[in-house]
Amino acid sequence: MRAVLVVARQVVNEAARRRLLLALVLLTLVVIALTVWGVSRVDDLRNAGQPLSDAQKKTIVSQLLILVMFMFSWVLSFAALFVAAPAVSGELESGVALAILARPISRAEYVLGKWLGLAAVVVVYGLTAAVIELVAVQAVSGYQPPHPVEFLGFVLGEGLVILTFALALSTRLAGMVGGVVAAILFGIAWLGGIVGGVGAAFNNATITHVGTATKLILPTDGLWRGAVWSLEPSLVIAAQSQLGPAVAANPFFAAEPPPAPYIAWAMAWIAAMLLLAIWSFRSREV
Repeated sequence: MRAVLVVARQVVNEAARRRLLLALVLLTLVVIALTVWGVSRVDDLRNAGQPLSDAQKKTIVSQLLILVMFMFSWVLSFAALFVAAPAVSGELESGVALAILARPISRAEYVLGKWLGLAAVVVVYGLTAAVIELVAVQAVSGYQPPHPVEFLGFVLGEGLVILTFALALSTRLAGMVGGVVAAILFGIAWLGGIVGGVGAAFNNATITHVGTATKLILPTDGLWRGAVWSLEPSLVIAAQSQLGPAVAANPFFAAEPPPAPYIAWAMAWIAAMLLLAIWSFRSREV
């Protein structure tokens, strides 16, 4: 266990040395400032010359927050995959991994340490940025999402899924190749969720099954739907639900959270992908 923590600490120190966290923090502060400015302007909006009602303001702020958090989830996921994609392959190419593995440390401990360090970076950044964003929006508008804790769990889970997948690819593919593959599949999973929603809207079982399959193969979109649900106020859910099955095609709306078995599947998926990464690195010649 000590060896795992040593590798994890090295990963965190490397991220700090490359100023990755500093860059993410600065960009996040810019986004938060723009979000606060945009939300503060909602009070100035008028409907037929009349001030908006509290319900209208709440609806607008909630939808703005969902759009901002959608961008945040993509930033978090892409940051995770691009730091994980070269995590193993990059050190193999530079010879650093050979020096580390020459010590009394197993390949399994090496991969676990990499995952733990990267996960710590993603969770700390994601948690801090999301909490600041939510608190800032509440301070300006008074709006608080109905399920903020669940939102944090879903969006961080999305980041951990893509991180673990990119790390597994890193045991076999060069960093750039693995990053591109992970990014493409991440986008396909998101599009697959939309396709599945379209299938549900038109009662097409085949298309619906395609969407379901993509959510199981790479559970990022399913977790994003949970994040959307956690941000939607009840009045928006009630209004959108009146549209019938067609609302399922909207990637920025979810009437209910993912079922417990799906959440369990996502957790098992992360564990299985991590085990696959360990097996892949163990069976590779270095």
